[in-house]
Parts: sequence; C-alpha cells; structure tokens
Amino acid sequence: MTGEFERRHGFPPGTNEVRPASRDDQTAARALAQAGLIPADLATFYDSIGDVSWADVGNGYFLDPASDVLLRLQENGAIDAGADQKVAIGSNGGGLSYFAGPDGSVHRTRTASLDEPELDKVADDLRQFLELLEQSLTQFVADGEPGSL
Repeated sequence: MTGEFERRHGFPPGTNEVRPASRDDQTAARALAQAGLIPADLATFYDSIGDVSWADVGNGYFLDPASDVLLRLQENGAIDAGADQKVAIGSNGGGLSYFAGPDGSVHRTRTASLDEPELDKVADDLRQFLELLEQSLTQFVADGEPGSL
C-alpha cells in the first residue's frame, strides 16, 4: 500500500491519526470553555480528542489541539467576522483555516491571509463538520480526491 500511495501522489505517506486527549489537552479545553471562547460541542470534543492530523488526504486536514487554540487566542485573540468573533481550530493544509463560531458553526477562510479574513460557513455545527471530514477521507480512499472541504 505504501508503494501505491507514493506512486500515486509522488511522496511517501505521512502520519495520519486521531490522537486521544491528554490531561494537558483537557486542561486547555476547560480553560477555553470557561472563558466562553469555544462552543460546548468543541469543548466536549477536546475532552476526548487531542488533535486530528490527516496529512495525506489531499493537502491535509488538521484540527489543532486545544492547547494550540488557547495559545493562538492568547497571542492573537479571536477574529472579528460578521456579527461575532471566531476561534481558529485547524486548517486544510493548503493555507485555508477553519474557525468555530460561538454558535458552534464552522467556517473556512477564502484565502490564506488572516489580515482581513473572509469566511464561508462550511457546517452548521461541529458534528456536521466532522461528518464532512469523514466524507472527504472516504472519498480520498476511494478515488484519491480529497473533496472540497
């Protein structure tokens, strides 16, 4: 399978994993939740899942650990987008970032620049976003196309 992957994509497979949350991850998630900076379903997610790294699905899909989300917030704050502030939670490996809104919706930047970010809503909530990620993975395994997420 490794040889097939490398032949198909031009590079060897990397690490693809869903890492369980450590105590540090859970502590960071609680800090985010207590500050009201992330939606409740994301805090629940971070209580069990440390991070997601699918480096080999297209350009990659990444959901950052709660500690990275917290650090980014402390250093840069949330971004103002529309009527509310959103928190960066990951990226697609191609330069676009994913943000969670206080209502639980997930948005993606249109460009790699965060100077004046323009966002498109990609999911109504975390569950729908995770289902879209799963569909992207399934499609990639089936035909090598990573989907449009």
